Amino acid sequence: MRKMLAAVSRVLSGAAQKPASRVLVASRNFANDATFEIKKCDLHRLEEGPPVTTVLTREDGLKYYRMMQTVRRMELKADQLYKQKIIRGFCHLCDGQEACCVGLEAGINPTDHLITAYRAHGFTFTRGLSVREILAELTGRRGGCAKGKGGSMHMYAKNFYGGNGIVGAQGQIFEAYNMAALWKLPCIFICENNRYGMGTSVERAAASTDYYKRGDFIPGLRVDGMDILCVREATRFAAAYCRSGKGPILMELQTYRYHGHSMSDPGVSYRTREEIQEVRSKSDPIMLLKDRMVNSNLASVEELKEIDVEVRKEIEDAAQFATADPEPPLEELGHHIYSSNPPFEVRGANQWIKFKSVS
Repeated sequence: MRKMLAAVSRVLSGAAQKPASRVLVASRNFANDATFEIKKCDLHRLEEGPPVTTVLTREDGLKYYRMMQTVRRMELKADQLYKQKIIRGFCHLCDGQEACCVGLEAGINPTDHLITAYRAHGFTFTRGLSVREILAELTGRRGGCAKGKGGSMHMYAKNFYGGNGIVGAQGQIFEAYNMAALWKLPCIFICENNRYGMGTSVERAAASTDYYKRGDFIPGLRVDGMDILCVREATRFAAAYCRSGKGPILMELQTYRYHGHSMSDPGVSYRTREEIQEVRSKSDPIMLLKDRMVNSNLASVEELKEIDVEVRKEIEDAAQFATADPEPPLEELGHHIYSSNPPFEVRGANQWIKFKSVS
């Protein structure tokens, strides 16, 4: 009897202690904001650049952390679904480059327009689409952001016109530079330099790796693309430059992708596993933000772990939807070719097969 009472006492004692630890975490006083030094940008045809210090609020820090973790976990889930042959075709993942898409969105307005290339999942999320819509598009389901007919490289959202399935097809770049400069267009050209063009390192491919100078007569910035605060401040600077009527500007974001070029590329034939691990251990964008926030009392380790758990659940729920949602029916194959257009017939693989296109 005494042993039973002792066991019950221990259970009750443990149950009583658990809420106390939660109350302690919840009642902790965090700083509202903190000031950080950030890396100075290299400049081209600019007398001054973005600031070298910036303020991060607790609210923004938690938002950025959640967004970057969501993009990271979403891409890892896409990797898993691809290996299970649930996602088919081409698939380009952006894990490692989360500071680029999240930092860029933090520096512009929702009404600004964004065009990107084929590594588009992160930008699709930061532009406002849900993980559900993105993963369902990857699996080719009706609930996808392009009704299951676009896939990895053809995702769209409001004021977002990416991606594009052809390498380099997002612009005849030098002609675009010239026209933008002649007409003083408010355009930010961005090079996400993840150090490799498919399987070729930038040093092997380019006589000059100063991509931020490639606009020649267009001012340029070279930015630490692994630091979300650097990307945010550089984007704010670039956006203000364009909005002031000075014309276009070019940003090179120095970043790194952990996966290969696409899912068909293991990513270790042209670089070493040690190189990838070194970047992960020293420059990971999520780790850098986490360390800043914890060390500056903007958040606790426990609080960030809770966000991690919530993000994992969101990703799992989205993945279940993306595998259970039905595929679009064959008769919808020709739909949405044009916007606001009367229905018309589309020829199939031969002249006897006809599909109807409905806007």
